[in-house]
Amino acid sequence: MPNIGPAELLVVLLVALVVFGPRKLPELGKSLGNGLREFRRSTQGLRDDLNITAPAPTAPAAVAPAPSVAAAHAVTATPGPERVSPDSSAHLA
Repeated sequence: MPNIGPAELLVVLLVALVVFGPRKLPELGKSLGNGLREFRRSTQGLRDDLNITAPAPTAPAAVAPAPSVAAAHAVTATPGPERVSPDSSAHLA
């Protein structure tokens, strides 16, 4: 989205002045300001209501560390009758 610079803002104000006239423009600005103020108040009230009724966040449960890739590979890649337990994978190299 392009930024609105001073030149673009001036063009918009000139078009508004031509369309609405110099007498109606201050009234439109005042009503626009009142509308924005009321919108801000209502959204702040809604935000306050949601914050009051929202449950307090709890601490996340402790997560066990994931097994290493080398240990998982050593356990699944050993063929034959001998099975390697995850505890004994540390001494395999």
